[in-house]
Order: sequence, then C-alpha cells, then structure tokens
Amino acid sequence: MPTHIASPKVIAAAGNKPKTIAEFIGQVNSSTSAVSIAQMKSPPGWEEPGQRPDFDEYTVVLRGMLRVEHEQGLIDVEAGQAVITNRGEWVRYSSPGAEGAEYIAVCLPAFSPDTVHRDA
Repeated sequence: MPTHIASPKVIAAAGNKPKTIAEFIGQVNSSTSAVSIAQMKSPPGWEEPGQRPDFDEYTVVLRGMLRVEHEQGLIDVEAGQAVITNRGEWVRYSSPGAEGAEYIAVCLPAFSPDTVHRDA
C-alpha cells in the first residue's frame, strides 16, 4: 500500500543563519533510512560547516544560487541546475547571493546527523 506523506517535518539546520529544512521523506518524517528528500530554503549569506558524509547527495536548485565548495574548488549552482556530491568527499554548502537559495536535496542513504560528519 502506498504511504501518503501529508506534510513535511521541519528539522534543525547547521550554519551561521537560520535555514529551513522541510523533510518529506527520511529518518525524521517517514522513518525511511534508504533515502531522504527535503526542500531547503537558505537565506542570503548562509553557510554551513564543511562535511564528509556517508551518503550521496543529489541537489536541484529551484531559486537563487547554491555554492558548493569542494577540495578542488567551488561550483555555483544556479536555479534550474543540479549538482551531485559523492559520499566520502568533502563539501561545504552556502548561499552567498542576494536572494539566498531554495533547493531540493535527495540523499542516498538517508541523511542522518551521525553520517554527515561535519567539520568541528
């Protein structure tokens, strides 16, 4: 039988400014460990600590620009574009642009605070 997700759950986000994470599917909202799907809204000037997660992350930017810093440089991902980050590689996300960013993040396996491995 299909599982209807009536609404997302808002969960706490890391970073220097408040960011909204609305998890539709994942460990918090649906007790799903295989995948997480969340809508993110980050304000202008937001940045989070670097991380070396144990999951692949597939991100589609809906509005604004998301900056993805990695060990070889950085990628600015604009609205209508996507980026894939692979488990085990160091990345750091930010939204330095004037309008912030809104994006969908899909993590395989599902995001967990225990598997994100944020920098101190």
